[in-house]
Parts: sequence; structure tokens; C-alpha cells
Amino acid sequence: MVGEKNPFKIKLDTRGAKCLGMKRGKPVKSQLSTLNHTEFYQSLQLFTSPLGHLFGSAQKYPNPEPMKEPVVEEMQRQGELTNNGVHGVEQKEYFDPSAPPPFKIAEIRAAIPKHCWVKNPWRSLCYVLRDVFVVFALVAAAIYFNSWTFWPLYWAVQGTMFWALFVLGHDCGHGSFSDNLILNSVVGHILHSSILVPYHGWRISHRTHHQNHGNVENDESWVPLTEKVYKSLNHSTRMLRFTVPLPLFAYPIYLWWRAPGKEGSHFNPHSNLFAPSERKDVITSTLCWSAMVALLICLSFVVGPIQMLKLYGMPYLIFIMWLDFVTYLHHHGHEEKLPWYRGKEWSYLRGGLTTVDRDYGWFNNIHHDIGTHVIHHLFPQIPHYHLVEATKAAKPVLGKYYREPKKSGPFPSHLFENLVRSIKEDHYVDDSGEIVYYQTDIELYKSSKSKSN
Repeated sequence: MVGEKNPFKIKLDTRGAKCLGMKRGKPVKSQLSTLNHTEFYQSLQLFTSPLGHLFGSAQKYPNPEPMKEPVVEEMQRQGELTNNGVHGVEQKEYFDPSAPPPFKIAEIRAAIPKHCWVKNPWRSLCYVLRDVFVVFALVAAAIYFNSWTFWPLYWAVQGTMFWALFVLGHDCGHGSFSDNLILNSVVGHILHSSILVPYHGWRISHRTHHQNHGNVENDESWVPLTEKVYKSLNHSTRMLRFTVPLPLFAYPIYLWWRAPGKEGSHFNPHSNLFAPSERKDVITSTLCWSAMVALLICLSFVVGPIQMLKLYGMPYLIFIMWLDFVTYLHHHGHEEKLPWYRGKEWSYLRGGLTTVDRDYGWFNNIHHDIGTHVIHHLFPQIPHYHLVEATKAAKPVLGKYYREPKKSGPFPSHLFENLVRSIKEDHYVDDSGEIVYYQTDIELYKSSKSKSN
């Protein structure tokens, strides 16, 4: 059986080669012929997994038919297969995250307690007042101490608080802040404009992201590049997009020019991001953003550009790093590669189930439990202060479609490994196919690996 022609035409990626003890670049068939029976059947199971989490193109091929009874009997007779797997080695129960879930979104909704849907505007405003107070207290402390031993601490903490303000403005955009549209718009504009985010422009594109999450063609946030688009990028652009930490500074670029393969700007009311009826809202937000820029310029003349860089510029950079770090890991970097969809295979529920919850340790409360992301994506109307409870109630329905986040220490340092691995390995998806997985550009991978060594 080992000597027969390999029908799967498998392409190993780096992790797959390591897992089987093979060498990347050598023909799989010649290496398979050297495996013993146990290794072969283990490798066969991995090769045919539709997850594609070990092999760059395994997901293109259909699952093999289950072994016929005589084959099983023969393997048992030879002692190669036992009730506990191959040679008594217990095999993990296989789960395909791309399989249509056996439950409906209404069942998840029904499992969530009714009070989790209630929005309390006073409670929401208390979070705003808390965060704004901390921001101004930090500014006062920085001006008072004005010491290079204090400035780095100030930048890290203030940048984190800018990120917390963004999350509250994000809730305004979803309508989970309150049921009052005017209150949501006023608070959202104040919070987002203060950190140079065009409120309505981003709110609308983010709504598109939620409505099309997990859809290769229509999603809006950290969408996978197709192989064709990826290969159209020059080498320097690929290096900028897939070299840590450069992608963590992508957000301002995205606001102005979106992602490769997409056109438009969050500041242009005539962008194809927006419907004609939304143009006035976009103009309003762009004017508010421009007013904030003008205020920062005026303050630079008053206190000096260096002082403004220290008080605002550096925290702003930390803020966008937080934003890109968190939003990327909500949709990438899981230990097992997760599917992306097109066409008839995509649905709102299946797309939402590809999002990932993350534990950020001490920062969970500071940035308003934004890491509790699966339920937020399915039901963005739920206020952030109910997300943890709603998730706990929904987990029995979600079953294996919910991936329990790895527990964090005070600082989520474990997530940097997920980020670095994903950016180095998750480069593009196939141009066709209704269920696809990220694939790796081997040359770029080698290049990034050699630079990190």
C-alpha cells in the first residue's frame, strides 16, 4: 500500500513537514515510502484532513471514503489497528470547523439571558467618564513629572486608554451603547474624533465587516488576499504586509486607502464603501476629524511640536498597535487554521463561528472585554458588560464550534507567538473554492525566518 502511487498529490507546508519528520522540498511520495506502518497511517490521516491546518493545499481535495470493513479486519488481524487507534495509540476525535453547524442562530440567541440584551445608557456613560478621567489624569501626571523615566510608562498606559476609548466609540457605532441614536452619534463622534478615527466612515465599513464576516469576497477587516492579488504585489509590499511589527501600524493606511485589492477611503463620501444616503454622515465625521487635526496643530504651536509628540503622538502609535493586534487576532492566528468561505458555503452563522475569543489578562476590563468576540460578532447589539455572561450561556449550544481561549497571565505575552506565526505563514487563499484556508508563500516564509534567526 505504501508503494502505491500517492493519489492525493500533497504539498507539505513547514509545520506539516516537521510533524512527520520530513524535509520540505523533497517529494512526499519518496519520503512516505520510508515510513513504517504507524507513521504512514498517521500521515494519511493528516494528509486527508479538510482542515488544511498542516498542509498548504490539502483542503482542495475531498475526504477519502471510510475504510471498508474487510480492510479494517485485515489491519486488526495484522495488529496495525486497535480500538484505541494505530498500534494502540489513541487518536483524537476529529472535528471539522468548516462543517455546517447542527444548530441555528436562533438557538444561540435563545440560550442568552434576556437581561444581557438590555442597554443601560447610564452605565455606558459611566465607562466613558471613567476612561476620560484616566486620560486627563495621565496628561496631568506627564506634564507634572516631565521626566524621561516617566514618559515611556505614560505612552504605554495612555495608548492603552486611547484604545479603550476606541472600543466605547465602537459600541456607539453598533448601537450597543444605548438605544438613543443621537446619544450614540454624539458620544461616538467625541470619542473617535479625539483619537483621529472618522466615526461614521469607520462605523459603516465595520458594519460591512460584521455582515460579511468570514467571507473572502465581501468581508472588510483583515480580509485574506487571493493568490492572484497576492502575486500581483511587488516584493517590498509583501515584506511590509507580512513582516512583524509593520502590520501593527496598518490602521491609518487602511482608513485612507483600505486593503490591497479594494478601493475607496473612509474620508471620501463618494467612496464605494458608502451608499448615497450615507454621504452626509461621512462628511460630518470627516469634518469632525479635520477639526481634531486642526486642534492638534494649534496645540503644537502653544506647547511645542516635541511636547505634543510626547503627549499625543506616541500614545496614538501605541493605540493603533493595540487596535491592529487585537483585531487581527480575532480572525487569525488560531492554533488550527480556520476556514474562510465564498458563495453558497458562506452564511452569517458559519462566518461568525470562525472568529476567535482571546484572553488579555489584566487588560480585559480596561478595554471592555473586547476579547470576548464570538458572541459579539454574532450579536453586536449586546453591550460589552454582558458579553462574558452571554458567552458562558451560549457555550453549551456552540459546543466544539467555540474555541476556548488560552488563559492569560497579567500580560497577554502568549498572543505574540500567535501573531508572529500567523503573519509569517498566512499569506493568501486560493482564487476559487467555496471553503478555503490560508496558504504559505514558502519563499517569503524562508526570507522572514532567516531574518528572525
